[in-house]
Amino acid sequence: MAASCVVLLALALTLLLLVAWKRWRWGRAARHVIVVVLGDVGRSPRMQYHALSLAKCGFSVTFLGFCTSKPHDELLQSDRIQIVSLTEVQRLAVGPHILQYGVKVVFQAVHLLWKLMCRKPAAYIFLQNPPGLPAIAVCWFAGCLCGSKLVIDWHNYGYSIMGLVHGPGHPLVLLAKWYETLCGRLSHLNLCVTNAMREDLAENWGIKAVTVYDKPASFFKETPLDLQHQLFMKLSRTYSAFRACSEPSDSGMERSAFTERDAQSGTVTCLPGRPALLVSSTSWTEFEQLIDDGESLPPLVCVITGKGPLKEYYSRLICQKHFQHIQVCTPWLEAEDYPLLLGSADLGVCLHRSSSGLDLPMKVVDMFGCCLPVCAVNFQCLHELVKHEENGLVFEDSEELAAQLQVACLLPHSGLQGFGDSLFLQLGGWPWAVYG
Repeated sequence: MAASCVVLLALALTLLLLVAWKRWRWGRAARHVIVVVLGDVGRSPRMQYHALSLAKCGFSVTFLGFCTSKPHDELLQSDRIQIVSLTEVQRLAVGPHILQYGVKVVFQAVHLLWKLMCRKPAAYIFLQNPPGLPAIAVCWFAGCLCGSKLVIDWHNYGYSIMGLVHGPGHPLVLLAKWYETLCGRLSHLNLCVTNAMREDLAENWGIKAVTVYDKPASFFKETPLDLQHQLFMKLSRTYSAFRACSEPSDSGMERSAFTERDAQSGTVTCLPGRPALLVSSTSWTEFEQLIDDGESLPPLVCVITGKGPLKEYYSRLICQKHFQHIQVCTPWLEAEDYPLLLGSADLGVCLHRSSSGLDLPMKVVDMFGCCLPVCAVNFQCLHELVKHEENGLVFEDSEELAAQLQVACLLPHSGLQGFGDSLFLQLGGWPWAVYG
């Protein structure tokens, strides 16, 4: 017992000495912000945009997070942004589940606090939630020691995501909700992604937040045909869905499944009768049946982006379908290739269903930035982003989605260009956020 007290006192003394040294060495940095993501920096686009916006406004930014995947080049090239890697710890492989989780949380808390205390003092600590356990309490505590104000950007509720795995009544979920409700009130400023979440935070949490809608970054735009061809040829080296069905008769031609390039002139053209290219996260059984029933529809290449623990499971299910007119590939794209793919596609399909019903799919924002028409599955606050038959189509089930795909693919032009033109006639005045 005495030994434990000595250790705690030593840690407290070390922390106090570090705080005193920081304040003597730097004082309070009015133009410095620490952005914290207890997750992969490369897969946190909204926080990357926050960091870029702050840098453009003259702030120096320290970005704390896991460096699992590569962030956007613009972030890496900024001389005002420093990325500091956090150590990602896995849960213990033995012991009760709650013990495994507890050990992980304690390690993350100590490690994050140490990283925050070793940084130059900041005017603001800008935290993404979720994940907020233990980050909210740690960032608040570090802010109290160093004179920093805590800003929380609410993307969703962490406890609701945990509830998908353990069930809403699980002790861990209830503990996480209590923690999030209590510690969420410690912030000085709160941002959120929808008006529905802003209202819920005010009514049920006693938290006043400002809605900041997502806006696509400047690199999300329509992809020129020559860059489309380069991307298709690059992907064709790994994924057969992008390879040409037949070699060109002219040896001076370079061909993918969608495009053809004249090596002599450098001219790139779309192949006649090329497949329709969809970016999504689903399989296409109903669409396949329509073609088998004699509908005049183009073949379909469905690209399912991203990764996760169930990727291999669903890849096996797709292989068991034995589609004749549909090819499905599941690439993990580099950060720079993802906007190019969206800008090259004919249609985007979003199956995002919010665990809380209060957040919006970032992928749809990216698709809009690329002028890519979108079909999205309906949920509680989707109308804040996708308005049916105005800037996209909304469906309730697979039958409605199949009907929307059928209409889209029957429109004139190779692929779905006419569909995209008709969907985006009314995009003017859409309430995008203040980034840029």
